Amino acid sequence: MPVGSFRSRVVLAMWFSLWLAANIHANDQQPEKTRIFADLSIEELLNESVTSVSKKETRLSQSPAAISVITQEDIRRSGLTTLPELLRTVPGMDVARINGNAWAVSARGFNNEFANKLLVLIDGRTIYTPASAGVFWNAQDVVLEDLARIEVIRGPGATLWGANAVNGVINITTKSAKETQGGLVYTSFGTEDQPSTTVRYGGQLATNLHYRAYVKYFNRDGLVDSNGHDAPDDWNSTRGGFRMDWEPSSENTLTLQGDFFSGETGQRISTASLTPPFSRSANVVSPVSGENVLGRWTHTFSEQSQLTLQSYYDHAIQGDGASDEDRHTYDVDLQHRFPLGTRHDIVWGLGYRRTAVEETSTPNFIWIPAQVQLDLFNVFAQDDITLVRDRLHLTLGSKFEHNDLTGLEIQPSGRAAWTPTDRQTFWGSIARATRTPSLFERGSRLNLAAFQPSPFAPPILVSLFGNPNAEAEKVIAYELGYRIEPTKQLAFDVAAFYNVYDDLLFTESNPPRFETSPGPPHTLVSSTVQNSQHGHTYGTEVSAQWKVSDSWRLAGSYTWLHMRLAPDQGSELDSPQHQFQLRSYLDLPGNVELNGALFYVDRVSPNSGGVRVPISSYVRLDIGVVWRPTHSLELGVWGQNLLDNQHAEFGSHQTSYRTEVPRSVLGKITWRF
Repeated sequence: MPVGSFRSRVVLAMWFSLWLAANIHANDQQPEKTRIFADLSIEELLNESVTSVSKKETRLSQSPAAISVITQEDIRRSGLTTLPELLRTVPGMDVARINGNAWAVSARGFNNEFANKLLVLIDGRTIYTPASAGVFWNAQDVVLEDLARIEVIRGPGATLWGANAVNGVINITTKSAKETQGGLVYTSFGTEDQPSTTVRYGGQLATNLHYRAYVKYFNRDGLVDSNGHDAPDDWNSTRGGFRMDWEPSSENTLTLQGDFFSGETGQRISTASLTPPFSRSANVVSPVSGENVLGRWTHTFSEQSQLTLQSYYDHAIQGDGASDEDRHTYDVDLQHRFPLGTRHDIVWGLGYRRTAVEETSTPNFIWIPAQVQLDLFNVFAQDDITLVRDRLHLTLGSKFEHNDLTGLEIQPSGRAAWTPTDRQTFWGSIARATRTPSLFERGSRLNLAAFQPSPFAPPILVSLFGNPNAEAEKVIAYELGYRIEPTKQLAFDVAAFYNVYDDLLFTESNPPRFETSPGPPHTLVSSTVQNSQHGHTYGTEVSAQWKVSDSWRLAGSYTWLHMRLAPDQGSELDSPQHQFQLRSYLDLPGNVELNGALFYVDRVSPNSGGVRVPISSYVRLDIGVVWRPTHSLELGVWGQNLLDNQHAEFGSHQTSYRTEVPRSVLGKITWRF
């Protein structure tokens, strides 16, 4: 179907839905205007509680870290339907789309399809894979309406969260079952969603026992190539799950939750061959499936003292076209918070994790060994010291972690927050964090390319080898920040950082040698991963919120990043030097909302099939209209990437074939009952 014809039908269908809803519900009572987002004061927004910085509730405005919160209202009004796309709205985050089901997501540089310095958790369950040291974003899908918040820390969080929390931590938290009672039916349809549908119901089994269950299906169309033709990167998935929350007493809370999912992702890959034409491209479909179950017990001794025991099992089968990963994770974690005197608030904990990974080797991608079992032990302690009540706090702590790859890792930090008035906070921090090498970097062989220099010469095979002796990457991070609310309508947040990296993994060339296997006989030109790179990064992140009127709020940010690494391999070209965004939330009469977002992203030159290809800067504009004709029905229409017919954002390390993000339209209908 022609794109223009399809878009016209989508728009007509959405207008018909709006007209139908208006006539059906013309006599319904209009919804009460409760806690409308644009009505919230700047002070209420800054007083949002966060837990990721210190594993206890603190006011966002007084947290000694560069932290942002994506609230449920942010999610609802954005029109965005995936987790990585939502992260675009966070200052300092670098989100770039690779194809229809893959993203490069990072903070403060080092962006990549598997950005290895960013730790991501969902309800305390890590989704960071040790095989490739990153996140398969196409395996991470949740019911967005059930999210309580997404807390994003830019900067190290290793003292509390452990290894790989080097440049940031993303903590995704879902609502309790008690907060999601009743039914929800949600569907979206557009030029990309074909369609997406969620059905969820929450109920009560006893006085203090609540539950919810859901099923979700989506089928997302792929992007386009540089000529505007459809790319082979469709994405579909079926997902279901449940959550139960029980409060047998005022001191105890128990949670049991689980999910399962199954789907497929498409992509184009290129493989090296020792016979003409030496490089072959293929469209492949990879499985994405898994299940998880998590249990948590929380015992409250007092407002200042709490004990939490959590355990989970996670199984995932994920493929990227080159190989498939089958991973089992078992994790148990204990955390205890208590006061010591009147000036010390202590939180400590210990944990154990076992990860069993089996990788499928191919002629071009060989895992050595193919099956690995990893054990991780950790203990941490942190003390929040009150130096001057309500004015000056000092937080000291460290995590001690032992893993089977690099042994003992010590990750201390110190943070200070000075609040001279209720409307401003100065903060600073010094922290050390490490990044554990991936299984790919420790033991693998990847054949990157092949060619024949002359008709009678043996072919040349270019390969990359892992290093079983690779050590952890290290960073010492220095941060300063300042938050101020000069008026009740205006607030600013400024964060500056300087990071010193050592023992970064870098590929170093080996002497050429002759190989007879795999055939035919050929010359091997190879490189091996080594801890030989070092360098520094520094930058600034500035954000502001302005309440223009009782019904209109603006939020904007600017990010500047500078990177210098040696030896230079071009890693600083993976992340934009400048980023800017502006978001608008406007409440109109008749329960209508007008929402908009403008993004500017500077140029990058990522690795595309082994070659760095420049990608121009781009400006993205999203505009959406949401209407609530009744308290239970919500209808919305969004136009996304409105300023460009299409634009590229990143490249794939597997192929030089590049996909681009087209202009799109999306319609959503949400019914609560």
